[in-house]
Amino acid sequence: MTFEKLIENVETYIKKAEDLNRIKAAYELASFKHGSQLRKSGAPYITHPLAVAYILSELSAGPNTICAAIMHDLLEDTPTKYDDLKNQFGEEVAQMVEGVTKIGKISFNDQVSQADNHQKMLLAMSKDIRVVLIKIADRLHNMRTIHYQSPEKQLKIANETLDIYAPLAHRLGLFKIKAELEDTSLKIVNSPFYHRIYNMIENQKQVKTLSIEHMIDEIKRYLDGNHLPHYSISGRTKNIYSIYKKMTRQNKAFEDIYDILAIRVIVDKIEDCYQVLGIIHAHFIPIPKRFKDYIAVPKPNMYQSLHTTILSDDGSIYEIQIRTYDMDKIAEYGIAAHWAYKENKEYSKEKEQFEIAQKLKWYAELLKMTEDQDEKNEGANEFVETVKSDILEANVYVFTPKGQVVELTKGSTPIDFAYRIHSDVGNSMIGASVNNRIVPLDYELETGDIVAIRTSKSAGGPSEDWLKLAKSSHAKHKIKGYLNKLNRDQLISMGKDAIEREAQSNKLEISSLNDDFSKKHFSKNMVNSLEELFVEVGKGIISPKTIVSKMLGKEVDKETLLQRQLDKAKRILTTNHETGLIVEGLTTPQIKIANCCLPIPGDAIVGYVTKGSGIAVHHENCPNVKSLTEMRFVDVYWASNITRKYPTRIQIIGQNRDNILSDIISQINATSITIAEINAISNARLESTITLKVLAGNKSEIENVMVNLMKIQSVYHIERRFK
Repeated sequence: MTFEKLIENVETYIKKAEDLNRIKAAYELASFKHGSQLRKSGAPYITHPLAVAYILSELSAGPNTICAAIMHDLLEDTPTKYDDLKNQFGEEVAQMVEGVTKIGKISFNDQVSQADNHQKMLLAMSKDIRVVLIKIADRLHNMRTIHYQSPEKQLKIANETLDIYAPLAHRLGLFKIKAELEDTSLKIVNSPFYHRIYNMIENQKQVKTLSIEHMIDEIKRYLDGNHLPHYSISGRTKNIYSIYKKMTRQNKAFEDIYDILAIRVIVDKIEDCYQVLGIIHAHFIPIPKRFKDYIAVPKPNMYQSLHTTILSDDGSIYEIQIRTYDMDKIAEYGIAAHWAYKENKEYSKEKEQFEIAQKLKWYAELLKMTEDQDEKNEGANEFVETVKSDILEANVYVFTPKGQVVELTKGSTPIDFAYRIHSDVGNSMIGASVNNRIVPLDYELETGDIVAIRTSKSAGGPSEDWLKLAKSSHAKHKIKGYLNKLNRDQLISMGKDAIEREAQSNKLEISSLNDDFSKKHFSKNMVNSLEELFVEVGKGIISPKTIVSKMLGKEVDKETLLQRQLDKAKRILTTNHETGLIVEGLTTPQIKIANCCLPIPGDAIVGYVTKGSGIAVHHENCPNVKSLTEMRFVDVYWASNITRKYPTRIQIIGQNRDNILSDIISQINATSITIAEINAISNARLESTITLKVLAGNKSEIENVMVNLMKIQSVYHIERRFK
């Protein structure tokens, strides 16, 4: 590659002398700095950056991008400094060169730091996508000259290309570059398979070529007969790697792949596309379920085209692609075709980034995720997994009721859809419908589904169960964040209540507690604020008695402290794992929860020794407790490590209106509580009394759902039932 060849191509779209002189200056600096450096092929090193710049010039990249491409190895391979580039070519060019240099130092084959390296690549892309375009062009030229590398290095580079650069090229819509990267890499990674497919294509080439030419003539005859004003038509064979993927991932034989042959019809206007489709379907047999309208619903990389698969007269199967000339440019060059450099148009990095985000929905999602990652400082593994699964691997396209396309990863549920729309939509979701049909939250969405989310301001929010139903990392991350905050709020409330009870028994007010008190006495427990102190008490890590002792100025003596530790250990050792209850002094108690009042963790409870049935555990407010013999009561406690759910009853009284029961069920289904039984009756006053037996993890869960149920229209009384 020579500078003369590069500038000849650049001058086809860059005319300003000022810009051409800057490109020449970049070449002169790079040529001087690289000096006598050689490539492994023995060619002067400068031929490589010139080739990278030429690839970008084929995409009509702007002068700044061309300059950065010519100088992209200066910071890494020569003594050139960042400030040298900044002073001569401006900060934008210097930043691009620096960005390419940083990406070049990333090793994606290092398993230990692979997530960090992927993160660096994605963050670089979010800051200036031109940096990644230069790197993709750099990788393309390196793949073209890869045969000069050692076999070990070839394998490493090829695998990295298939894992990182080809998918990025695909996402950016760079079809031609993607196909070349994939085929060249496959030739190294799986040479036998590559040559097997190559030979099968070559063996059929003569027959296929004649078949394609005949088919093109047939289509031309029908199009001309319908007086289509202006069109072009051509044939192609699918690239080797895409055939390889279908054979390996779908376990298909070469003969079973229908779309190896493709014919492309290019027309002037969108309406012409549909006219061509109608003409072709009128004269050839379309294969069912093989039609795709990417014009109405473009792919995430901006690709638009009509695809149909037909059967020809001689029994051959062809994929027909129909698109406009503008669509064809996007299909070949992706986003680069959209913002190809044009004279007299104002350019800036920020404007280009904004335009790309407007055109590429997935890129807008990446920018948003990057901002969230910066704010939350989340780990590289979580960030990368979110981007890879939710953006780079997403391939299910569903619609909002207003027709907006939402892209999700395969296996996604309405929960994933809701959180992709907005966190508030997910947190307030109480149900979903797909194609006007109510579906459960574990329904697996498919391309073409129209999804509507039912929300309520009184929704109980997501539950732990949603984490099992959500597919996307984004949704799981949002659910975890909500639950962590909810759990923290509950712990704060529990801790504060426990301290208040203990303080009142000692005739103290907790108003004297503050951050300074907490830090002074409990910094050894990693407590630095009053809120953190409440959390630790709520967890059961710090005893409220200890806090009150500090408030009174009393220190707990070592003997008492030791006894408390022994008591705590004994309670843990005597946990009945089936019921989650503790009876002091008994390691394997025969114990059951009383069915009359059905207490759950968090309730105040009493144990009663029955005749022949062991210990029955009642809620302390159970009406039956009053009639029991006091001598038979024993102390029982809830364990701190409970994971199971418990049955209990709640009763709801409200106006007898349509859908009240449906609203109640939807509200409960949106929480972690499970409905076991429902009993509803109405009276002459048009009141409904609904008694529910539900399964809940603790008292807080029940109280939360009762608060939310009270917000339902026409509900005016809710209570726990202990009889």
